[in-house]
Amino acid sequence: QVQLVESGGGLVQAGGSLALSCATSVSSLSINAMGWYRQAPGKQRELVARITPDGSTNYADSVKGRFTISREYSKNTMYLRMNSLEPEDTAVYYCNVVRNGVSIWGQGTQVTVSS
Repeated sequence: QVQLVESGGGLVQAGGSLALSCATSVSSLSINAMGWYRQAPGKQRELVARITPDGSTNYADSVKGRFTISREYSKNTMYLRMNSLEPEDTAVYYCNVVRNGVSIWGQGTQVTVSS
C-alpha cells in the first residue's frame, strides 16, 4: 500500500522557520512529480511548491524566496524548508506525489504562524 508520511508541522512565530518532510513508499522510478500543497480554513487547496525528477522546481508567488523544496532520492523523502513565515502561511500542508499520472495525497500537517 502506498504511503506518504508527513512530519514537521507546528506552531511558530512570524518570522520564524519550519521544515516539513514527506517520506514515501512510492518507487522513485514511477514518480512524475512531487509537491507540497496547503489549505487554509475557508480556502481552496493551493500549490505551494513542486519538484520534478530532473530537479526542476516551481513555487507559488507568495512563497518565492522564502520556501525551498528539495528531494533526497536515497531516502525517498521530500522536504519543504519554510523561512520568514507569515501568519498568512497558516494552513494544513499536504504532501502530493504523482505516480504514473495518478495523484496521491498525504494526511496533512498543520502549520500555524502567530503574529
